[in-house]
Amino acid sequence: MACLPVSVDVSGPDLTVASLHPKALPALPLGKFKGDISSLDKMKQVAEVSGLKALPNEERPRERLLSEGVDALSLSELVAIVLGSGTKGKSVLELSSEILEHFGGLETLLEASVVELMEIKGIGRAKAIQLKAVFGIALKCRKPSYSKKHIITSAIHAYELAQAEIAHIPQEVLFVILRDVRGNLIHYERVAIGTLTQVLVHPREVFYPAVRHKAHSMILAHNHPSGDPTPSRSDLELTRGLIEAGKILSIGFDDHLIVCRDRFVSLRELGCLPISPTSRY
Repeated sequence: MACLPVSVDVSGPDLTVASLHPKALPALPLGKFKGDISSLDKMKQVAEVSGLKALPNEERPRERLLSEGVDALSLSELVAIVLGSGTKGKSVLELSSEILEHFGGLETLLEASVVELMEIKGIGRAKAIQLKAVFGIALKCRKPSYSKKHIITSAIHAYELAQAEIAHIPQEVLFVILRDVRGNLIHYERVAIGTLTQVLVHPREVFYPAVRHKAHSMILAHNHPSGDPTPSRSDLELTRGLIEAGKILSIGFDDHLIVCRDRFVSLRELGCLPISPTSRY
């Protein structure tokens, strides 16, 4: 059976069937027909809608980022972009909002482990790793960049360096800052990780980096995850032991800082360290 030509006029406001056959019925509006023909109207309506309105909700943050910039997006929208998709019955925006609510804000979220992220329904291993990688980049960007010629001249300078490295860690961590005879920064690193309330360390572990880098003196710092920088008895005992070990090695022990997120205590400033002629800030 031969196919009959169909001509459709789409130039005017009303789409009509112009001819089906020389003996065809009078032209009727396409709205009278059901099925595929009426779907043309829907396609036309979608085409007339702006790009943002035509997109699903979970894709709109991407478009807003492109058109308005990253500052125009909320934290929830930025997390939604990282996630990429939601779950069955839950959009990606709903999922990202649930994540932020679960962790209580950005600071706690940045420190969440992969296992903790996976506790949220809809966050599998792959998405948890993806989030953790992005959060890791954010944390690294917070750390100040120090050159080897950077001079540490006060306890606040030492705190700024240590705070970026260890204040956010949920266990106590010992951190050393090494300097040359002029007070220039040589090296810094973590030397021990403990528990929520204490860190046990031998003096040789603390001074090994100083010996390796031929440091003239060192500043020790450790964090208190509780947020209270008040020195404990064990903190004072550790300090006294390290001062004596430094005398044997001829490596100056300039200060011991107890570091929290927004404050710190300098044992030197508290008068807990003997000030020798060679010690300095």
